[in-house]
Amino acid sequence: MQKKTLLDGQKIQITIKRLCHQLIENHDDFANTVLIGIQPRGIFLADRIHQELQIILKNKKILKGNLDITFFRDDFRRKDGLVTASSNSIDFIIEGKKVILIDDVLWTGRTIRAALDALLAYGRPEKVELLVLIDRRFSRHLPIEPDYIGHQVDSLNSQQVKVTWASEGSEDKVILISENNK
Repeated sequence: MQKKTLLDGQKIQITIKRLCHQLIENHDDFANTVLIGIQPRGIFLADRIHQELQIILKNKKILKGNLDITFFRDDFRRKDGLVTASSNSIDFIIEGKKVILIDDVLWTGRTIRAALDALLAYGRPEKVELLVLIDRRFSRHLPIEPDYIGHQVDSLNSQQVKVTWASEGSEDKVILISENNK
């Protein structure tokens, strides 16, 4: 198995700051914009984006929530064993607001489709944008593209992109894992 580091430590922090400045450029003071992290992995990036925005905007109140998509996925019945859902934590209405969906890796687009379906339970947003740390281009099953991209990678379907976070007890790191060809 081969591992290649795509981003780590300081590069991830710089990427997060860049993404935050792009968000501020498009959403100004976030008066009508909310952040939604997609469970399970997108919430770590959403937390980091939210923290950085709070620092840059001097503790301006920015609404952030976490969205579970388990039962909106098109493959949840295909998994062996009992499916366990994460909890939603959205304590605000998104009706008429601009929503920024946040996930760590965009690959096929199926997770984002499920998130769009799940999001409608909280109202009909004015606009939905997508922010991802890693965009695995050229592997979409659905016509979904991110508005904000931390890093793009061209990868094979047999490869895996793994994101770890310091808040999980690991380190901030993105690695591309490839099986050795024999």
